Amino acid sequence: MKDEVMQELHELGIIPVVVLDNAEDAEALSDALVKGGLPCAEVTFRTDAAAETIRRMAKRHPDMLVGAGTVLSPEKVVEAKEAGARFIFSPGLNPSVVKKAQELGLTVIPGTQTPTEMEMAMGLGLDVVKFFPAELSGGIKMLKAVSAPYVNLKFMPTGGLNAENVKDYLAWDRILACGGSWIAKNDLVKEGRFDEIEARAREAREIVKEIRG
Repeated sequence: MKDEVMQELHELGIIPVVVLDNAEDAEALSDALVKGGLPCAEVTFRTDAAAETIRRMAKRHPDMLVGAGTVLSPEKVVEAKEAGARFIFSPGLNPSVVKKAQELGLTVIPGTQTPTEMEMAMGLGLDVVKFFPAELSGGIKMLKAVSAPYVNLKFMPTGGLNAENVKDYLAWDRILACGGSWIAKNDLVKEGRFDEIEARAREAREIVKEIRG
């Protein structure tokens, strides 16, 4: 796997999905994830605080793998890059987003759900895509079935995963990593429960070690 970011994502195994309403929580949250042994975050562009959150996390922990999620336009790709994002995730497959990320040298993993979308992604030169929303789309069984013809494609399932069902995904060798929104839930951040986030990050790391060795 030549892409360094892809390699890091695979080694981490579970990527915390982060939605912050207030960028002032970025440092404390990044501290908790790093202490928990999971120095990574997909900061979603669902709030206005996303770019500043990425900027603060990247400055606080330069070695932390920080990227942007829910990137829906080429303009947001540029904004994420300027903030310090090292990867771009999106819920769907938007060719203009993929091409802009590629143009800027950013690792990009768009969302797919169907064979048509998977083939479109391959046509854009991608060999890793998201499967979203994973659980509501039929889970690991559905993913294995729908992806059977695409033997060189790897996946990052996101949506509805938790500390239990994530194990089924990680056990399959075509899973690059899994998106984990349960690790740094928004209410935990708002309530300042960073110790619990640290504990969940540590649990996630142990799950990856247990399944992948």
